[in-house]
Amino acid sequence: MDHPFAITLDVGSSRANKTGSWRTERPLYVHNQPPCNRACPAGEDVRTWLYDAEEGGDAYERAWRRIMEVNPFPAVMGRVCYHPCETGCNRGQLDEAVGINSVERFLGDEAIRCGWQVTVDQPSSGLRVLVVGAGPSGLSAAYQLARLGHEVTIIEAAAKPGGMMRYGIPEYRLPREVLDAEIQRILDLGVHLQLGTTVTDLDATMREGRYDAAFLAVGAQLGRRAHLPAGTASHVVDAVALLHHLGEGDRPMLGRRVAIYGGGNTAVDAARTAKRLGAEESVVVYRRTRERMPAHDAEVREAEEEGVRFTWLSSITQVEEGSLTIERMELDETGFPQPTGVTEQLPADSLVLALGQDSDLRFLDGVSGIEVDHGVVTVDEQMMTGRPGVFAGGDMVPDQRSATVGIGHGRRAALGVDAWLHGRTTAQPDDAAPAEFEALNTWYFADAPRAHRPLLEAVRRSSTFDEVVQSLDADSALYEARRCMSCGNCLSCDNCFGVCPDNAIIKTGDPDTPYLIDLDYCKGCGLCAAECPAGAIRMAPEDI
Repeated sequence: MDHPFAITLDVGSSRANKTGSWRTERPLYVHNQPPCNRACPAGEDVRTWLYDAEEGGDAYERAWRRIMEVNPFPAVMGRVCYHPCETGCNRGQLDEAVGINSVERFLGDEAIRCGWQVTVDQPSSGLRVLVVGAGPSGLSAAYQLARLGHEVTIIEAAAKPGGMMRYGIPEYRLPREVLDAEIQRILDLGVHLQLGTTVTDLDATMREGRYDAAFLAVGAQLGRRAHLPAGTASHVVDAVALLHHLGEGDRPMLGRRVAIYGGGNTAVDAARTAKRLGAEESVVVYRRTRERMPAHDAEVREAEEEGVRFTWLSSITQVEEGSLTIERMELDETGFPQPTGVTEQLPADSLVLALGQDSDLRFLDGVSGIEVDHGVVTVDEQMMTGRPGVFAGGDMVPDQRSATVGIGHGRRAALGVDAWLHGRTTAQPDDAAPAEFEALNTWYFADAPRAHRPLLEAVRRSSTFDEVVQSLDADSALYEARRCMSCGNCLSCDNCFGVCPDNAIIKTGDPDTPYLIDLDYCKGCGLCAAECPAGAIRMAPEDI
């Protein structure tokens, strides 16, 4: 019978001849760095734990433990992190970014519900490390140092641990039982905690406690003040102090009409808090436009849904009892706001200042080797100050200020402390090539709209401190994990095995190395690389 267009070969017939000698290029399996991993300030291997979570069931604990290798707060960060991983997610160029933060929260909550714990598997080093500050950075460092076998003591000035997670983030964003559960898991590793104690002399504290090294993470809990002309009867409060009092269980009286001056997340938190404390009107006054506001989009959107108003391109020039004088601003060609001379009155019983925060570094006065520049402590790549054995991180060093960044600092510092104590250098960071969207074969990924977390009904949001953003259920979390495209890393889909015309792809059964290439038969046609959904195969010149 004639076959004018094609012939059909039996499986394996192409292996009758070793055609590998024809090759000018060979395929290589790669492990490129996904954009979610590159964007995570805490250093999580997001792609890998999502890959684990895709299996569901018992694999959830494996995924959670993968997170816990670098971040001891998955349930907390699943609520308060502003998820730069999702901003970087390649899937966002296809439909919507994977809900990484949602899945992390689900895993963190599942761990609390199931009572999953971590252990110290390293032998005791016999070395003592002091941590000053029990905020996200200090607790992260203590967690990692304890797991490395060191004896860790945290000294914290406040009555409870958590730092700005407790005293700066309202309960409607972070329920305290979630925070307490994840802090307790750290303390259960044998970390010592001294509360209500202020370190005033670092040298004396280290000497009396016989500490071999120290990590400083005192945060930035001093609210900046503005030089505003104010009448004697005006009511001006600081946003940091307001949220701190709230964290201690107080309910400050702000009045019926409250104005908040600032444009960051703290300003939005204060505005939403004012509504919950009974204010009928809560107005954020900001001197730039919405597009230039540093507060996170979701926070602003939720605030607007709760009735918070925003007054853009406005500056406060005078504070009197019951009212504020607002001057209209306009942006110059550089985007900087300039006064126009046009003013108006804004009724307000209270003014809340949310103009940034500073660190109280007086305890470092006279400590040799530690350099303070523009209110922050200078550190090297290992987070060590100019004083050998003294490290620093979190809001008191130059970097972005967020809980997630602080957690990353704590881990880096812990590795730096451990290396310094043992006379070693720290390992170099991963220098893998980035996994670009253009390398993916997105034809293989089905349309899959993102599963969004439900919100508390609006009628309850402005009158209670009940949590606003709810968790995904188990089915939605599993679905969301499976939306991950495993950028730059093999997902064991068998595409290469199925499309290879030379049957040169060998399945190994090893999850770490699922395929090998038999170069005796591979002609270097590149079909496997072209058809790899994840962009995990690249073609390289034969003479590599």
